[in-house]
Amino acid sequence: VTGASFVVFNGALKTSSGFLAKSSIVEDGLMVQITQEAMESLRQALREKKNFKIACGKTDTGDVKEYVDICWVENEEKTNKG
Repeated sequence: VTGASFVVFNGALKTSSGFLAKSSIVEDGLMVQITQEAMESLRQALREKKNFKIACGKTDTGDVKEYVDICWVENEEKTNKG
């Protein structure tokens, strides 16, 4: 689990790159590079207030060890006020 001050979603990852998605820590935030198709799915999930999971890693390995989960919560008192 990684806490971050901000998250940047970059929809410019090419499918030919060999990655499902890539995530990296940038200063005190998180940058997630995804394909254009994944960006459209993410936008739709945000509009509908649905949870969304992004699997990160190479496409040729079946063992994905890193995920970026976007989760909607009902109790906002336990979330970061900032």
